[in-house]
Formats: sequence, structure tokens, C-alpha cells
Amino acid sequence: MSTSTGTDAGLVAAEDVLLFVNAAITATGQREFRSTAYQQQLSLDFLHEYVRVNYRRVYACALALDINDHNAARIVQGLLEHAGDATPGEKRTEGRLIAARLAKLPPQRVYRLFRALRAAGVNNRRTRAIMRDWLAARPDLAHDAVKYRSGLKAAARHAHLRLDGAGEPEGAGGPEAAAEVGDFLFRPGSHTHYRHQLLDAWRRAHYEQRAVEELPFTVAEGFAARHGMKREAFLERAAPRMTRLERLRTQRQRTAPTGRLPADVDLTAMPLTRLALYVLSLDLDERRLHRAELTRALRAAARRAAGPHAGSWGRVAAVLDDSYSSYGSGEKRRRPLAVALACHHLLEVLAAPGGYNPLWTSGRTDPLLVGPWGATPLGTRVLDALELGPDRLLIVSDGWDNAPPGLAGEVLRVWRTRLDPDRRTEVVHVNPVYDADGFDVRRLAPSVPTAGIRDAEDLPTLVEIAQFAEGRTEPAALYAYLDRQVARFVAGNGTAEDRTTGDRTGAAS
Repeated sequence: MSTSTGTDAGLVAAEDVLLFVNAAITATGQREFRSTAYQQQLSLDFLHEYVRVNYRRVYACALALDINDHNAARIVQGLLEHAGDATPGEKRTEGRLIAARLAKLPPQRVYRLFRALRAAGVNNRRTRAIMRDWLAARPDLAHDAVKYRSGLKAAARHAHLRLDGAGEPEGAGGPEAAAEVGDFLFRPGSHTHYRHQLLDAWRRAHYEQRAVEELPFTVAEGFAARHGMKREAFLERAAPRMTRLERLRTQRQRTAPTGRLPADVDLTAMPLTRLALYVLSLDLDERRLHRAELTRALRAAARRAAGPHAGSWGRVAAVLDDSYSSYGSGEKRRRPLAVALACHHLLEVLAAPGGYNPLWTSGRTDPLLVGPWGATPLGTRVLDALELGPDRLLIVSDGWDNAPPGLAGEVLRVWRTRLDPDRRTEVVHVNPVYDADGFDVRRLAPSVPTAGIRDAEDLPTLVEIAQFAEGRTEPAALYAYLDRQVARFVAGNGTAEDRTTGDRTGAAS
């Protein structure tokens, strides 16, 4: 990836890249505490078009970074909608990136993307090949036919798939299984019995309650309501077929009388940020009651997320925002606070033994009982943290310093310019909230690098990216970093030919 370096144009380009990466990590087009969903969507629309038109290669490379699924799907759609703007070489790179990213996206998100491509009239050979490849890599098309019926049906029509045993994709089970899926989708009533157990369970569930238990939970819910099954009895019988998140979502309905945590969910195996969201969804009495179990699970998830970085960050101080704005919004409830709680446990592992000092803006000292409350005295907490003389200071906040306003930025400016010009203490601000008005995450001070964050698990990588935002690194280093990330991301996906050639390429599952 070639670009000018050492010039004003190169620096502006690097700033634009970082701005887009921050947005793609944090923004989901949903309402935030200080902006509406419409403002978020309008801001994202502008950013996506601006970066795609001016930095198309960077736009595609963002698929290899830890951006959220919403923006990954939007990037794929943008690349395919405007394929005519890319060179043959860019199309080959984009094809590899798209295949690798689709393999990581949740299937419901991919089917939603395929429907969006159909609505936009994007139906060139390259797009159809990408859709065929992804469908061919699905482990069980019959499962998708039941759980994502409308999505699979729309994708098959748009990609011109015959699904009659002679076309593509075959999926698991060979041509006969593909033909049976085709009959299930497009020729309902043509079978009195399906060989695939799930397809036949769906057929029988229309008139047989026992068959409802054999279906995926989200599909079974509709049939259970149709049969008038009692909710408690249905949840108890459906529990073995639920996913881990489905078990947690229905936990209160299944365990409210006992107040116990779900015994069929291994909390220690959950991703750190998702586990923090679950912990915060419990009321304070439940957290106190299950303190040992919840703390053990959070620490296990943090050790797993830290990996080889554990204990390598020296003495660490953290300023963690649990002010009222950390509630987020109705769509992203407690998300900023969950990121702060997850970062707290991760930093405890990343720091040297005994070298971690957390400072919550509310003054609380019990992380398990934090909640969104009060103003945001970031400046005071930053002063307290710097007095500890840490090797590294991490600030996890939405950047709205209001007690008093602007104190944190002034403290950091004086610290960096007068008290620590040699940068003995590394200061990084990570922000979980996208600022729609500023087209970026809100910053505390120009001298302090800021990176967007969605999942605490990405913290080590984001701290690495943040060094580019500090302005001391040449733009060429940023582009070299992006190239390394792309190479690493597609390495496990094989070498793919350009989708425009019509050759099929295997998408890693």
C-alpha cells in the first residue's frame, strides 16, 4: 500500500484513516447517550462514503481490523456496490478480505447483508460468486433453511442457485441434501417426509408438540406460542438446544424462583466484555450473592483475553468512567460501563503483579457493584492516577469531562508539556462511544492518543493503534501496520483468485 509520507497530505490521510477506524470500531448506527440513531446513521453514511471514495484500499483493509460487525457488513456492501471503481489488483485483495470477513460474521448478519445487496440491485458475477462460496462453506444448509429461511431463500434466488442437486452449493450432505433444501424452500408440500431430521421436525411441528423441542430455540418459540405451550415448561424442555446466550437471556424466566445462576452455562468460557454485560444486567443483591462465582468468571475471561501480554505492562493506573452517561442508551444499555468493567479486569492481568491501581470516577472501590451514577470528574481522577507514578495510564471514558468541564484535558496538557516531556508515563485514552457530531470518538487532549473501543479484549491491539494517533509516527508506519494486519487476516483463508473470473474460492468457516 503506497502513499506519500513526510508531507502534509500524508499526515492528513493518516488522520482520516484513524478517524474511520475509530468510528468503525465504536459506531453501530444506534442511539447513544448524547445522540439519536438518526444522527449516528447520518454521520456513519458520510464517513463510509468519504473513505471509500478517497481511500478505497484503506476502506477494504479495515475488514482486517477489530471493527464491529455492523461496519464490516457496510464495508462489504460498499465495495461490492461500487466494484467498478477498483482496479483488478484491488478486486483480488478485496475478494480475499471479503471472504475472510464473511466467514467471521454471524450468519444472520450475512443473510441481512445479502438481502441489502439484493435490494440495491447488486447482482454481478463477482457478488454471486461470493454468495455461492459462503453458502457452500456453511456446515449445514438445512439448519439455515429452518433458522434463516427467508434469508437463505432470498440469497439463493439472488445468486441464481438451483438447489436441485445439480447446482451449487452442495453444502454438507452432498447433492441430495441440497436438493432436499431446495424443495423445502421453493417447493413446499412436495415432501411428506424429509430425510434431514431438522427439516422433518419443522414439518411435524405444525401439528405435533413433541417436534417443537427438536427445533432451534428461536424457531421453536413461534411454534410453542401457536400450540399454546406454557412458557416455563417450554423453556425447560428447550434448554438443551439453546445457545449460551439464549440460556442467559431466558435465565430469569427459568431460575427466578430459586435465584440461582444457570447451571447449564459455563460463565468462565464467555468472552470478557459479554460476561461484563451479563454481570451488570444482574441487580446488586444478585451480584453480592454470587460474588465469588462472578469474580472468578471475570478473572478467568481476563486471563484468557490477555494471553501472552499478561504481566507485561508494568505498573498500571486506570481511570474508569462509571458516571451516569456510562448507562449508554436503550439500544446499547450499559455498554460503556461494561467495557470499563471488562477493561478493569483485563488491566489487572496485564499489569505486573501488585502493580495495578484502578480509580473509578464515582469513587467506588468494589468493581462488582459499579453502576452508572453521578457526574464525570475525570480531571480529579487523572491527577490522582498520575500521582501514583505509573508506567502506563489508561483512561476508559466517553470523554465528556464535566466536573469541572475541561479539567482532564488541562491536567494532561500540563503533565505532558511541563512535568513529563520525556514521556516516562505512557497515557492512552480508549473511548467506547462514537461522537456523531465530531465524526470520531471524543478526545480529552491533543497530546494524548485516543482510540475507539468496543470490546475490552481488543485493548492490547488498540493501544498499539493509538500510537499512530499521537502524531509522532510517520504515516508510512501506519500503512505498513495495515498491510501486516491484512496479511495475517487472510493467511488462514487460502489464496483466492479474483471473484470476477468466476472461479470458486473457498471461504474459511
